[in-house]
Amino acid sequence: MPTLNAARVIEESLAAIASQDYPRDLVEIIIADAGSTDETVAIAKKFGAVVVPNPRRTGEAGKAEALRVAKNEIVALIDSDNILPEEDWFKKMAAPFADPSIIGSEPIRYTWRKEDGYITRYSALMGMNDPLCMFLGNYDRYNFITRKWTGLPVEVEDKGGYLKIKLNRIIFPTMGANGFLVRRETLLKHFAGKYLFDIDIIYDLVKDPNARFAKVKVGIVHLYCDTPRTFFRKQLRRIRDYQYFSKEGLRQYPWQALSKAGLLKFVVYCLLVFPLVGQALLGWWRTPDWAWAFHPLACEITFLTYSFGKLEGMIRVREQSREGWKQ
Repeated sequence: MPTLNAARVIEESLAAIASQDYPRDLVEIIIADAGSTDETVAIAKKFGAVVVPNPRRTGEAGKAEALRVAKNEIVALIDSDNILPEEDWFKKMAAPFADPSIIGSEPIRYTWRKEDGYITRYSALMGMNDPLCMFLGNYDRYNFITRKWTGLPVEVEDKGGYLKIKLNRIIFPTMGANGFLVRRETLLKHFAGKYLFDIDIIYDLVKDPNARFAKVKVGIVHLYCDTPRTFFRKQLRRIRDYQYFSKEGLRQYPWQALSKAGLLKFVVYCLLVFPLVGQALLGWWRTPDWAWAFHPLACEITFLTYSFGKLEGMIRVREQSREGWKQ
């Protein structure tokens, strides 16, 4: 778990891990902290976590630092703003690994909770934090507008408690974050760098034609953000970091292979606006929640932020600063 000033959310996250109906001696909690100035480290130690420094400060660098000291058979990539919603979550998520062909497992949905903020509820209903991904078909959690967990081609075999899937080796959902479990030995074979980009992990893993993944029929809470300003800040961080690390030759996921028609549709919908309102109404009709009203604004923020980030990247490329960052 990478952290940076996560005191607002980490206690609930670690409490959910501590309450798991799973042998405690088989669970190691490793926190890679990027220099928190709040109570993050104190809270982590209260739950018996091992805390290691993350001098490069990004979440991806933190995952790499934590992986280096991990000892157990399965690595669970859980963020500080993730909450395990069921006490048997570990059991359900680890069960697919009884099949030796399964190398990774991930929840099939984000858990919707009435008490969460409207942007967190919206993201749970969308099954993603970036609405552009719905237009591209590139998402990996259940979406109440499309009624699918992904819009990309995958081979699926229903195993009861989970879907056993084979990913297309050309283009595949951006799995790997917010509750992704992977065999440690397999991960180490494909990773030896300073940064662990979750979606790029999958890019390496799918090169094995025998690799299979499990989409487990459980959810996970992702406390994404509370305000449009924070949503904007996270979108800006995403585009700046992607351009910066791509220039450094560290990103691999083939975004260029995604649907150009989907991207064009997103642009047209954002320019016209009313189709976005139609999507929000469809979402509300299928799952009533006024959080759907955020959909048009979420798309417009994403459109403007990515457009600005792209233009900025033509002039200069920089990593988003973590100064003053907090969850």
